Amino acid sequence: MKTQQAHPSRVMEEPAVVSVPEAPEAVQPRLGRSLFAGAGWLRLRIASDIVLLLMGVGAAVLGAPAEHESLQGGWLVWVFPPLVLLVMAVSGLYRDTIQVRVAEGVARVVAATSLATVTLIAGAALLAPSSEPAPLLARAWVFGTIYVVVGRLLLARGRRRARATRLVAMPTLIVGAGQIGARVERRLSRQPELGLLPVGYLDSDPPPADMVPDREIPVLGAPSDLRRVVRDTGAQHVVLGFSTAPDHLLLPLVRECEGLGVQVSLVPRLFESVNVRLALDHLGGLPLFGLHTIDPKGWQFVVKYALDRVVAALLITLLAPVLAACALAVRLSSPGPILYRQRRIGRDGREFEMLKFRSMRNEGETRSDSPDNLLTLPLDTGPGGVEGLDRRTRVGTMLRRTSLDELPQLFNVLRGEMSLIGPRPERPEFVDLFGERIERYQDRHRVKSGITGWAQVNGLRGKTSLRDRIEWDNYYIENWALWLDLKILLRTFLVFFHRSE
Repeated sequence: MKTQQAHPSRVMEEPAVVSVPEAPEAVQPRLGRSLFAGAGWLRLRIASDIVLLLMGVGAAVLGAPAEHESLQGGWLVWVFPPLVLLVMAVSGLYRDTIQVRVAEGVARVVAATSLATVTLIAGAALLAPSSEPAPLLARAWVFGTIYVVVGRLLLARGRRRARATRLVAMPTLIVGAGQIGARVERRLSRQPELGLLPVGYLDSDPPPADMVPDREIPVLGAPSDLRRVVRDTGAQHVVLGFSTAPDHLLLPLVRECEGLGVQVSLVPRLFESVNVRLALDHLGGLPLFGLHTIDPKGWQFVVKYALDRVVAALLITLLAPVLAACALAVRLSSPGPILYRQRRIGRDGREFEMLKFRSMRNEGETRSDSPDNLLTLPLDTGPGGVEGLDRRTRVGTMLRRTSLDELPQLFNVLRGEMSLIGPRPERPEFVDLFGERIERYQDRHRVKSGITGWAQVNGLRGKTSLRDRIEWDNYYIENWALWLDLKILLRTFLVFFHRSE
């Protein structure tokens, strides 16, 4: 990790305001308040949950057997909606977040409705032993949970769509116009569904543009110009990246943001070591973060690789007719072997032969390993797709479009050379090249390569940004969990029949 340091002769100078164009005016009309932003979004979620919980209770009461109508304590079912709302509020389900994590939200909703139901049943058993509200409460739990989960999924989809089209977006300032700030800008620009629209930087001593080629939005001033820049751009969010300003000058900036009603996010130091297992403690008033990393050679990955082999064996058995049909189609499409074997680099830099159904005429997939092709490969673009002369057969084109050409890699998994999920393996010549060009490229070899991966399901496959792909791959390794593997598998199946070249 590199930080940008100010030149010694400029450390004591007054912050220089860089004269640059203001944020585009065309953006401003699209940034108004709506149901999917700010207080409107909070009110919409609360109102939706109230209506859906009442509908769930109504469905439970109307659909209850006749013998349940006269049960004592049936009135408790109407306490269910407000109690669920209270539990959801306490557990942070109404807290606004940048990322919408659907799976996590569903689990927390189920937990909230379950806790409310158990609390009511236990309370009735202690305070009114003769009452039997459990059957009715159980029905309310089922209907209420289903209604709220479906309602929240639809709302999340609507909000994501509104953000992706920039109908809803918060103008965002980035403090620190160096490499890290530029990375924040690139992420926010390429992921509009996060709802943050970068409009400018604040930096008292920004690096020259040629040192940060990814920086596209202007530097609007120094951190001391926050109030003016917020007024001019309508900024509603500030991201603190790595800046040349010392920390004791940034703390007043945070306080000023609070006074202006501007939200603040922070990119922490040592962010490469921060994962979802981060633990927060306090030493008096001093926060202390515990960095809990996962060992790629530990027991968790031993279990993962064992499950990989079991699942691969099951999939080979289930997909045997598909594998046989693909093999026959390749054999009949053109002369040559059914399988194509290509050298790839896997875990700990070990070389293996990755299997695919042959999709090209004659033997071999590509000739991209020639010195000329290696030298002309763009700096931040990964290889993939059709490289050189297009020699695909009709069957090969279909196999690539549907990713069926990748199915033989299940045998690589069965042999222990690959995993179902992990960073995609690369050819040896590209591994050497990218290891010199891309920071932390070799870190992806800490685990076995995968048939699919976190980068691939996020659209980073073929000729896409290599730096982004490496960042996603390392994120997967450092935040690995079985639920993340399941999420990737689900998303892989959803895009399985999409064009994949």
